[in-house]
Amino acid sequence: MNPKKLLSLALALTMGLSLTACGGGKAPSASPSEAAGSAAPAESAVGSSDLAYVKDKGVLVVGITEFEPMDYQDKNGSWIGFDADMARAFAGSLGVECQFQVIDWDNKVLELDGKNIDVVWNGMTLTDEVTSAMACSNAYCNNAQVVIVPSARAADYQSVDSVKDLAFAVEAGSAGKAEVEALGASYTEVQDQATALLEVSSGTADAAVIDSLMAAAMVGAGTSYADLTYTVGLNSEEYGVGFRKGSDLAAALNEFFQTAYADGSMQKTAETYGVQAALIEQ
Repeated sequence: MNPKKLLSLALALTMGLSLTACGGGKAPSASPSEAAGSAAPAESAVGSSDLAYVKDKGVLVVGITEFEPMDYQDKNGSWIGFDADMARAFAGSLGVECQFQVIDWDNKVLELDGKNIDVVWNGMTLTDEVTSAMACSNAYCNNAQVVIVPSARAADYQSVDSVKDLAFAVEAGSAGKAEVEALGASYTEVQDQATALLEVSSGTADAAVIDSLMAAAMVGAGTSYADLTYTVGLNSEEYGVGFRKGSDLAAALNEFFQTAYADGSMQKTAETYGVQAALIEQ
């Protein structure tokens, strides 16, 4: 299936599902007022302004994983994608450089708190766990968790009940893992969603659960995994960006998002990577 058609199907599915968070809780939608509250500087949490800290060192270190179309490398090894481009633009607005750091997704909060990175910006679902551990931005993209299976077997897996007995590959610490746990299905944790797809394609896993935006870019006819497709949507969710608890960078990013949305640059970047239909008004 054409990637753009697949994205349209995924988004249509998303609109038909209730907004639930991974792991069975309700997915928080970060309203401007809520975000303002979580983003307020907390002296006890960070000691001083996180914004001043980043400006002083002259670099914003962005924690990511390989996740097309949000963060991935071009043929020259440069990080591109909707999130990567927006992170680079945000860093520029602060007058600092942008440095990308691949992290173990399961340890993202530890990476933040240890100041190995300054922000997690990688299509991160705004779950209760995430919003309680980080200062989060407003939601900026809609998404869903979808089941990936070999195209030849897709007809057998068209309902949630039909996939419960499959052996899944899931990214450690991900929204997909939480959804598989909620199903009560067996799973193997892997490094990232790209590896989960590889496990299914090679036959070492029956299925994977990944983000619908990634599925649109990476599975189906004309993509990297033409032999795979998605069949079942398990939830509906929203993406946000995470900073250290109490960080004033979250409020700064919300202002940047509002400006970028108002001047059209956010929409233009989204169109570059085919995610414009998922964009949330700022």
